[in-house]
Amino acid sequence: MDIEELAAITVDCGFHIHKEIGPGLLESAYEIVLADSLAARGIKVDRQRPIDIVFQGRTLTDCFRVDLLIEDCLIVELKSIERLAPVHSKQVLTYLRLMKLPLGLLINFGGATFKEGIKRISNGHNLLAP
Repeated sequence: MDIEELAAITVDCGFHIHKEIGPGLLESAYEIVLADSLAARGIKVDRQRPIDIVFQGRTLTDCFRVDLLIEDCLIVELKSIERLAPVHSKQVLTYLRLMKLPLGLLINFGGATFKEGIKRISNGHNLLAP
């Protein structure tokens, strides 16, 4: 399965979660439900995966944790807040750069609609039309 398929499935799962459960839960609850929904579709999901940083030749362990890492290639950062701020997109982009991954999703379950809470973050990834 390619990264675009994984992103589409993740967005679909997120949409159904928002539609059924709605806003108002803690981020950790949405993380558990989304991870379970993806796993039910046969997709490998790591929750709160610790990530090391190599800085000036030294490896620094457990510098940050990714909310969800899908099939070792797609980062999903979750929020449950009223409105996303620019710093949230920067956070995902930094994670992508440090992990040398092409695409991440920033999903906010706190908004009134799911559409307003989903954002794709690219680290040099371009969707190629067939």
